[in-house]
Amino acid sequence: MNTSTALFVRTWMAFRWPLLVFLVVMLIGSFGFWIVSDFKASLLDCVYMTFITVATIGFGETIDLAHSPGGRIFTMAVATAGIATVTYTTSKLTAFILEGELNTTLRRRRMQDRIDALRQHYIICGTGRVGGNVAHELTSTGRHWVAIEENAEVVAAFREKYPDALLIHGDAQDDELLVRAGVERAAGVFAATGDDGSNLLITLSAKQQNPGARVVARCHEVRNIDKLKRVGADAIVSPDFTGGMRIASSMIRPSVVGFLDEMLRSEHRLRLEEVAVPEGFAPRALAEVVAPSRDHILLAVKVGTQWEFNPAGEFMLESGQILVAMVNPQGRDALERLLGRPAA
Repeated sequence: MNTSTALFVRTWMAFRWPLLVFLVVMLIGSFGFWIVSDFKASLLDCVYMTFITVATIGFGETIDLAHSPGGRIFTMAVATAGIATVTYTTSKLTAFILEGELNTTLRRRRMQDRIDALRQHYIICGTGRVGGNVAHELTSTGRHWVAIEENAEVVAAFREKYPDALLIHGDAQDDELLVRAGVERAAGVFAATGDDGSNLLITLSAKQQNPGARVVARCHEVRNIDKLKRVGADAIVSPDFTGGMRIASSMIRPSVVGFLDEMLRSEHRLRLEEVAVPEGFAPRALAEVVAPSRDHILLAVKVGTQWEFNPAGEFMLESGQILVAMVNPQGRDALERLLGRPAA
């Protein structure tokens, strides 16, 4: 159910009875005034008399009540019922507005409490096509994230897909919004808006508030890559360049691309992940630490700038090395626990 439909249903449920009572009063009043006029008044005159009586407008009467005591009594009865209906509807409307504002406030407070509890999460700045795919990947691999989006239509569409998402509506260039998203505690920030200038400012702001956070920036214009690097972007991705490489790879190495696509679509949620050996890790042989498992397949270990592919069991693991493995989310958590790191 989209936002507009949900609002319509909520409004209808709140006002269906007041509306029904109003229609009944209008129907009975119109029929009564027709009788009072000895069945001479037109339908419009009868409806008009009922409406001005219910609304207490006091305009001129189109049906003569001067010589009809019964008509006056009936008019007072219609006015009483109309005033009661209008009063009830007004109070219902006030409660409806206040309830909506209160629910919005409470929902924002609960969301902020959930954000404040996060540690080592990710912040997605921009939830369009690129940011939406980033959110999907983080969700698929069991990582926590907070999104910031300025465009109200994009926010509504994103909430339909991720109704429980931690989503802040506003401009990610605003330092205050990054603070609300927990940038000081974040593991990384995605500057994924469609504007290079915005991504540059987001990168600069994120690095100033948390120099240790990894920032990956989206960039369209090649001339802006150096600027993003200078303000601290750890990685810069050009969708145009990446798309071109993907098209070429699909032509010259289709089996590899097919394998990677199948890995992304697989229900097992397999990914190529990296896990760093933490500081203080006592050097031990690989076989003593990482036992064979269906949940993780070790492919390589990065030692400084060198790579050890398909390492043997006697390979010595030491602090600062990075393991690259094919894993599912459970396998990644298991590797982190084996190495003495808290699971993400």
